[in-house]
Amino acid sequence: ALSRLKRRRFKQCIDGCTEILNKSPYDQLVWTLKARALTTEVYVDETELEEEGVAEILLDDNAIASMPRPGTSLSNPKSSSSDHALRPVSSSGRPMTGFSRPGSSSRPMSGMSVDQAFKGNRPGTSRPMTTLGREVRLGTASMASQSGVFIDIEKLNMRKYAARPALAMVLVDYLLHVEVNPRKALELCSEATQKEGFKSWFWKRKLGQCYYKLGLYRDAEKQLRSSLKDSEMLLTYFDLCKVYLKLDIPNTALDLLKKAGESFREESRVIIGIARIYDMLNDLENSSKAYKMVLEYDSSNIEAMACLAANHFYEDGPEVALRYYRRLLQMGVNNTELWNNLGLSCFHSSQFDMALSCFERALTMATDDNEGDVWYNIGLVGVGIGDLALAYQAFKIAVSVDGNHAESYCNLGVLDLRKNDFDSAAAMFATAKSLAPFLFEPLYNLALLMFKRGNLEGAYDNIKEALVVFPEHRESLDLEKELTGKLVGLR
Repeated sequence: ALSRLKRRRFKQCIDGCTEILNKSPYDQLVWTLKARALTTEVYVDETELEEEGVAEILLDDNAIASMPRPGTSLSNPKSSSSDHALRPVSSSGRPMTGFSRPGSSSRPMSGMSVDQAFKGNRPGTSRPMTTLGREVRLGTASMASQSGVFIDIEKLNMRKYAARPALAMVLVDYLLHVEVNPRKALELCSEATQKEGFKSWFWKRKLGQCYYKLGLYRDAEKQLRSSLKDSEMLLTYFDLCKVYLKLDIPNTALDLLKKAGESFREESRVIIGIARIYDMLNDLENSSKAYKMVLEYDSSNIEAMACLAANHFYEDGPEVALRYYRRLLQMGVNNTELWNNLGLSCFHSSQFDMALSCFERALTMATDDNEGDVWYNIGLVGVGIGDLALAYQAFKIAVSVDGNHAESYCNLGVLDLRKNDFDSAAAMFATAKSLAPFLFEPLYNLALLMFKRGNLEGAYDNIKEALVVFPEHRESLDLEKELTGKLVGLR
């Protein structure tokens, strides 16, 4: 059983331990081995920020300031006039990075409505996570494979286990990851901390994790700070950083990680954490510097390469982005998103022969979730080379595959305008507006169409909405000024 655990054959290890425990129920070594196997089987890297559920988004009262300054809060990051115009944005209004990770796009911007909170990153294709959804599902799945309950946690004498540190350390991880019962884990940690004379960094860190899972972030901060005083451990820094991000004080989290970087030099995970926070704050210049530093220490880091490639692509450097994507391909990454990005980079680098073959490869690997995006980008290629028939057909296929693809509806409206089909164009823009209120393009296009057709009030309402989404858009500001003058003249 021990050999199977080391080879990560958890199911066989658990079955072997169960057979031994049926014959000898009080064998502590086998009990410990089975608990470790069950924990490792469902273990999730807790240094990552979790996806936020609807309850966390709508009922979050942990913010330090209700009106934070730009760049000091995750709900009010720095804004740049080029972000909305160049980068695609998520449903929360945050510019997308080059790498999908937990919590990277679910954090709400200021002013998010209830309807927006209940939508996924792509409207209609996914729903937001419910509270503790991932942990509850993992705990249920792990117990479904067992014929009976391994440990009856309600009958555990925590004081007795706290006197046996080796068993207690295995048990606390089992309670947190398999049973997903932070209250019982907190009870065990409290007893064990007392037994250790309040000097064990391990138990203080576990207390902090329990408080974090229970939503008591200030108590978690105290325990993790105390743990760092006893012993500076890298994982404790990551746990404390998560607490500060939940409290919406990212600058404090940045300072903490920079301090960790002084103690743990050349540790790429610390620099990755710094780069992620800069991404959350929409500080792309500093995030790019951090990702480049990551590649100096870990030249095969996929996240750093993908984010740098995306940054170079949107900063008019498709040739450099193409080199990063080719490197990812050489490293064994082979998915729809990578081939799609390769196709776009080839097209913008004027390598037209390779672009379409990359999109064909992406389509062969595409699923229902991302096939619409591939056809949308093929449509953009059609627009770029002047083949509007190809573009129109590609956008039509995109909306047939994904009926909620707002960007395709917006571009179909523009193509309808070129055909002088104003009613169809207005319908397309209105559909895109209803599906994606976080995009400014449908709002501006609809306002411009209404203005040209004489509907000044409707145009004014839409241009106001566009300026709420993207206040620095020059064309919207000019149109608003012209509309204001005409409406004042009519009065």
